[in-house]
Amino acid sequence: PTPAPAAPTGVVEPQPPAPPIAAAPVAAPAAPAAPPAPAAPSIELPSSDASYLNNPKPVYPAVSKRLGEQGKVMLRVLIGTDGLPQKVEVKQSSGFERLDRQAIDAVMRWRFVPGKRNGVPEAMWNLVPINFVLQQ
Repeated sequence: PTPAPAAPTGVVEPQPPAPPIAAAPVAAPAAPAAPPAPAAPSIELPSSDASYLNNPKPVYPAVSKRLGEQGKVMLRVLIGTDGLPQKVEVKQSSGFERLDRQAIDAVMRWRFVPGKRNGVPEAMWNLVPINFVLQQ
């Protein structure tokens, strides 16, 4: 983060110590005990790894194979409480529009185990990597 335009920059000079205060000590009223902190929420991220989901791999475009296009697409997927993708965005492109489009099309047909907060399904974003690698 950059400092605000009016923020001082450069050397900071030490401030002189504050003069001692000579006053009679006053008994402070007792502060009420703080309520116990709530337990941190338990969060389970969405997953596409469950074997029963049977998510098909994306089809490698024939033109991309011929042209030797390969790469990794990182998709950002909003997974609904029903486990279906609601929105898919390319977080990091493979460098090839054809591969990116094929990855999006495939993931939009996938099912996921929805994410949960404190055991309750909740819509959550999840990162899904898709690798397009030509076999040698």
